[in-house]
Amino acid sequence: MQLDPVTGWCADVRHCPSPNCNARPLGEVSLLVIHNISLPPGQFATGKVQQFFQNCLPTEEHPYFAGIAELRVSAHFLIERDGAVTQFVSCNERAWHAGVSRFEGRENCNDFSLGIELEGTDHEPFSDAQYDTLVVLSRQLLQAYPSLAIERICGHSDIAPGRKTDPGPYFDWARLRAALRLDKESAK
Repeated sequence: MQLDPVTGWCADVRHCPSPNCNARPLGEVSLLVIHNISLPPGQFATGKVQQFFQNCLPTEEHPYFAGIAELRVSAHFLIERDGAVTQFVSCNERAWHAGVSRFEGRENCNDFSLGIELEGTDHEPFSDAQYDTLVVLSRQLLQAYPSLAIERICGHSDIAPGRKTDPGPYFDWARLRAALRLDKESAK
């Protein structure tokens, strides 16, 4: 997986462009936000996340969908349980993933962040394949954006406490940070 800094799109991943994005006000990328999502909740590999981010979720297929179908949201990336990656928004654009949010005193984290959704829930561990892919993708992003750092990778719950809980208690922050720190140390 290789990020093209000119287009903001990664090669060798599925592209599923979402209309739920716009220009970044300052062009800055200095935060990486980890989320979790599954549609319907707790069901995986349904293709419904892709439909949701493209505003074409079939509301008649599940009662939960009627309550969210009018939302206009997206993320830059989705990592499925098997490690497959879908990109919805160019990293050069603002995806609508953070909502009302704050990081280090700054409001509106969408303005300066990238959002990665992990297919999952707050109630179960993520797969090894997801962690492997997340490390590879995070490496690409850390290299491409000098303002990003391991310390600037957080959860949706960190930037919207009380409103959001993802990626949830089963997300292994130590595992992600250790893998990225090992990469950093080996590069010296």
